[in-house]
Amino acid sequence: MRFVILRTDLPLASLKAAVAFFSFSMLPIVAYTQSFNSKTNSINFDFKGEAINAVLPVINWQTPALEFTNSQKGDFVIDVTAKSELPLTEIIFQVIDSEKNVREKKVDVEQNIFAKNYLQPLHLQDGQYQIKIIAVNSKGGKVSSTRTILVGKDAIADAISIDRKDYAILFATDKYDHWTDLVNPVFDANTIANELKEKYGFEVEVVENANQEEVFNKLADYSQKKYKPQDQLLVFFAGHGYFDDTFGEGFVVAKNSLENDRSKTSYISHSRLRTVINNIPNEHVFLAMDVCFGGTFDPVIAKERGGDSYSETNQSEFLIRKLSYKTRKYITSGGKTYVSDGVVGKHSPFAVKILQALKERGGEDRILTLSEIKSYVEKLTPEPRFGSFGEDNIASDFVFVFRGN
Repeated sequence: MRFVILRTDLPLASLKAAVAFFSFSMLPIVAYTQSFNSKTNSINFDFKGEAINAVLPVINWQTPALEFTNSQKGDFVIDVTAKSELPLTEIIFQVIDSEKNVREKKVDVEQNIFAKNYLQPLHLQDGQYQIKIIAVNSKGGKVSSTRTILVGKDAIADAISIDRKDYAILFATDKYDHWTDLVNPVFDANTIANELKEKYGFEVEVVENANQEEVFNKLADYSQKKYKPQDQLLVFFAGHGYFDDTFGEGFVVAKNSLENDRSKTSYISHSRLRTVINNIPNEHVFLAMDVCFGGTFDPVIAKERGGDSYSETNQSEFLIRKLSYKTRKYITSGGKTYVSDGVVGKHSPFAVKILQALKERGGEDRILTLSEIKSYVEKLTPEPRFGSFGEDNIASDFVFVFRGN
């Protein structure tokens, strides 16, 4: 950006001449090509010798949604849409293998088309491929976007070695300023954290006996992390929970929550938790709540008179397929009910089942999914609740990949 200072004591004619000169001198310099490159997208303007206001196409991927996709099977349907404020003139579909061999197909684009959805079935042999879409509009604005697909029997193993991380933050409160103390939340959280760290490679953090402000400050820290597309985040709460019939709202009780707080401003409302956690920029978030009335995290349940109706989740799918969809799933230790804290040193009943699921590694494939966790906890009374919130994709899952011996 350039700044120009003009003298205001000049004659009017001189001022007009000066303005005209600087207006001309500050016009954009015309270049024949200009490019912008990022990790998976490149943009190119073809000005063809004339200054233009370029409007670029936009490429939106439906499938695959992530930049890196891994699958044991080689059958895919590529689903992508190109849009532009100017008519599209060309769309090119490319498949590039690990030897840099390129298979290319030009997509027919009718005149005066501003949006084009393209579906392309693919059968890929074992190996790594780059899928590339190039879109060009009538003013020469060109955008390309890519996805990488790894196919083969070793795809899941390779997916585990990709530069991705699993995070877990566990909030546990058993010492309260105004509520009765509990016996197991901190014990439960630290035991689960150790299992996640030692056997599943999670980067874990346990926050003990936090007040309301500390809880939201810590969630803000996790909102500011830089996550990769296949990173996962587990958020766990253990402690007192509460449901207020007047507000029709469930709450997590913080260390400093008042027992007689009519406005509930000292509590952590489920509605605020839903918003804050949904907005964490991680594609795969799983919330577990071992608190009373945790099932009222779902606003539909909060409106019920009680009881424990239960909804099924999808069956387990392959690891990478689950990591291709945005995840906002939750499990709570009960519905609109009180749940047991257990006896000293024995864990809560809910924590016992979660630990059992983690210790048994998810079976032969050593991948524990939410559907499998459900099979461990569904016989508890009251019956735990599974559900989704925020921007969840119904086909998504959260996976625990066993990495121990």
